[in-house]
Amino acid sequence: MNFEIKGETLPVLILNLEPNETVVTEAGAMSWMSTNLKMDTNMKGGLLGGLGRAMSGESVFLNTFTSQSGAGLLACSSSFPGQILAFDLQPGEVILAQKGAFLAGASSVTLSIAMRKKLGVGFFGGEGFILQKIEGPGKVFLEVDGHCVKYSLGDGEALTIDPGHLAAQTSGVTTDVKMVKGFKNVVLGGEGLLVGTLTGPGDVWLQTMPISNVAKALAKYFPDKN
Repeated sequence: MNFEIKGETLPVLILNLEPNETVVTEAGAMSWMSTNLKMDTNMKGGLLGGLGRAMSGESVFLNTFTSQSGAGLLACSSSFPGQILAFDLQPGEVILAQKGAFLAGASSVTLSIAMRKKLGVGFFGGEGFILQKIEGPGKVFLEVDGHCVKYSLGDGEALTIDPGHLAAQTSGVTTDVKMVKGFKNVVLGGEGLLVGTLTGPGDVWLQTMPISNVAKALAKYFPDKN
């Protein structure tokens, strides 16, 4: 599977499929495609798999596209201003991503859910208890909010973040939530009561514009109907 990612703030993923190659996408991801692609909507992984995807922010159903009678082309656009990240996962390799991050991937990729282990992280971490667990082998593409910055953390190396900015992580990274220190920092700092801590080893991908922050910024411009 060859691919291109075009565009900056509103990117599109263009997949060039080999004859008889199959790719799986989230529902509604297709923007345009060649006429020889066959689309099949299915509940990959059965009922439990579909329910798990729904809990992780995806549709119960996924779309499968197969190139017939030669090579094919499939384009999937990002649903929000941001970036599309590409991963080539090895067998058993896992990426944990925020809800709704999955855009497309090889049919060999497994989608499931992962639960945050600590109650405090789930209640106050900005993204809830449930993450998307994406396991290889195969290529997978995630959409993140705003620009994305990757950090590789060594064993025991930590990074403090504002909740909601974590887009994805490798499975070795642990997450925790801590109180902001200092009364003035809490009241006047504008950062809220809590910050997140990411501890290595592993890689993390941080997004600059979480959609939850965008919603908060826009809310003041909409009149209260009550």
